[in-house]
Amino acid sequence: MQSLESSALEPTRAELVGLTPGQKALRFLPTYGLVILMVFLIALFSVLLPDTFPTLLNVRAIISDKAIIALLSLGAMIPMAAGRIDLTVGYGIVLWHILAISTQTQLGLPWPAAVLLVLCLGAFVGFLNGVLVEVAKIDSFIATLGTGTVLYALALWHTGGRQMVGLLPDGFYDISTTFVFGLPITGFYLLAITLAMWIVLEYTPVGRYLYAIGANQRAAQLNGIPTRKYVIGAFVASGTLTALAGIILASKLRIGQASVGLEFLLPALVGAFLGSTTIKPGRVNVLGTIVGVAILAVGISGIQQFGGSFWVEPLFNGVTLLIAIGIAGYAQRNKGTQKR
Repeated sequence: MQSLESSALEPTRAELVGLTPGQKALRFLPTYGLVILMVFLIALFSVLLPDTFPTLLNVRAIISDKAIIALLSLGAMIPMAAGRIDLTVGYGIVLWHILAISTQTQLGLPWPAAVLLVLCLGAFVGFLNGVLVEVAKIDSFIATLGTGTVLYALALWHTGGRQMVGLLPDGFYDISTTFVFGLPITGFYLLAITLAMWIVLEYTPVGRYLYAIGANQRAAQLNGIPTRKYVIGAFVASGTLTALAGIILASKLRIGQASVGLEFLLPALVGAFLGSTTIKPGRVNVLGTIVGVAILAVGISGIQQFGGSFWVEPLFNGVTLLIAIGIAGYAQRNKGTQKR
């Protein structure tokens, strides 16, 4: 999570002088290794499964299934940029997708009001996490684990262990079922949020401040950065994205139940951690996070079409994460040896 140290893995012009094309390619491998692997997997599965993998139907299925995980990964990476971790991305989505339905079926709220209420609650929980971490000085892992467990308990209490069902308006269903240019609209939500976050984190002072805090909070404070405000803001943004993911999940499932949602925690964190091993290795970044989620989606989709069992997905998630971190770690050690 020492965000700014990541740039040490990116080859500089001075390092590339005098290298052969092959040596240059090897030097760039740690930076773009996952991107190359993703392209390779797409090509491999397209050749091996020409009738099912390179089809519009499969693209739709991947976008529909993984857009929620991608949103959660983007939400998780915002506090990571500031050197914190937010585990409520996995627990919060349980409560938010339930409330998105129950506020309409039990309280009679119009769906736009229900959506706005859930987004505000998500932002409030993010604010609470930020206060616990920055004001109460509780470690972010412990604080968000505790908050997330409370949210999960509230979801169990609210549902009583039963499903929340009811007739919902078409406008709410359209949040996830609409197609634009033949693709699920959830993919366009993800595209818009990705572009906005990429611009903010890479080209604005907000992004630079978050990465500076993640690299060395004390140094950031001495340089006049209001670290408390930015860390709390990072958690608020994470909570809001988690609430949005919950709303999309509710629109997709059309029922709310406390047993749904926790399975998103590990893939979301894996996607964010994988993102820190590519494009800008060692530093969480937006494009890397999307690549991380994409490579998981492509690999799992291809393996499942070969008849892979239910345990394939967690196995692939774990193995891919270990390989990616191993490549980045090797590059860091190799560069350190060259400097010495």
